[in-house]
Parts: sequence; structure tokens; C-alpha cells
Amino acid sequence: ISLAHRGVLFLDELPEFSRRTLEALRQPMESGEIVVSRMYGAFRFPADFMLVAGMDPCPCGHFPDRKKCHCTEGEIHRYQRRISRPLLERIDICAEASPVSYEGLRTGAGGECSARIRERVEAARQRQARRFSGEVFSFNAQIPANRMEQYCGLDAAGEMLMRRVYEKMGLSARSYHKILKVARTIADLAGNEKIGTEHLSEAVSYRGLEQSFYQTGV
Repeated sequence: ISLAHRGVLFLDELPEFSRRTLEALRQPMESGEIVVSRMYGAFRFPADFMLVAGMDPCPCGHFPDRKKCHCTEGEIHRYQRRISRPLLERIDICAEASPVSYEGLRTGAGGECSARIRERVEAARQRQARRFSGEVFSFNAQIPANRMEQYCGLDAAGEMLMRRVYEKMGLSARSYHKILKVARTIADLAGNEKIGTEHLSEAVSYRGLEQSFYQTGV
């Protein structure tokens, strides 16, 4: 992870890594550095990376298609819960990819082109550079908790929505702040100065895996 400093750390088949290895990522994802302690001293290495990970929904990879998936409910839950809730809370965006149909594979999806996406990302980066001019941080993801109200403030409708989401989903303070920061970035990508309920709703949708993996009573 130190070699991924200022870059991307991609972990494919995330649940196949040992639990100890995955849990060791938690602190560096918060602090941006890794500390290796030995009998004769502690050594600090920079590790400010973007984590990107991929995983199947079950051991065979076909859940929830029960025509193809023959995993038991217990096997599915054990597999998914190899990713702990504290680790999931540290991941800003979790998105599920649907299977591609034969027609979609043949014709191709008419999505937004990469050049246009890059333009929007660069415009959002410039917006953040202006917003945080003079600050010790440069990006939405780096906003400290005591500055959230200043940079991620909500109107009355947004406050009402976030209260419902916080109480219904049983969010931790970390997940709550993650949602606000992601919503701030979504608003930036849309060219909006203020966070709207549509930006909040999209940000909330990216926290679905916490709920599906760790439903009450499962």
C-alpha cells in the first residue's frame, strides 16, 4: 500500500484476501500512512492511496440468479461478511454491476463518452481548488469533521432527508460524513454550488452493501 501512495490500489476478489490483511487496511485508509512496529522501533511509510476493489456476490459468482447459483444462504452470508462493516464504512462508493445481456453485449451501451466524463471531473476538481484555496486540504474527501457544516451544509429539505436516512439505516458518524462528502462531489460534478436532495439520494444509494451484508437479524 505504500507503493500505491498517491495512486490507486486495486484489489480483485476482495473476500479472498485474509481477514487480517483486510483489517490492516483500515487505519491507513484513515491516516494516509502505515506504521510498522518492531522491537527496535516504529517505521512510518506514506500510504495515501485510492482503494478500488472488486468482488463476486457469492463463492460461485452467480447470486442472486438462483437458476445458476447453488450456494447455500449460509455460504453466501459467510462469503459476504468476510468484508467487515468497519471496512465497508471506509469505502466511499459501493456499486453493484448487473449482468450484461446478449443484446447489450452485441449492440453496446450508449453511455457517456470518456472525454466528456473527463471534462466534468476536471471542472469539479477546479471547483474544489477554488473552494479550498487557503486550506490545508484540497479535496472533498479530506474535509475534517469540524468543517463539514461549512462545506457540506444542507437546506431544510436536505436536513429532513438526512435525518430519515440516518435513523432508518442506523448510520455511524463515519458513514454519515461519507455520504455528505460524496453528495458534495456529486453536486460539483453537476456544476451545483449547493447540495440538493437529488445529490444526497444518489450518495445514499452507494451505501447499500452495508445494509444488504449486515441486515438486522441476518
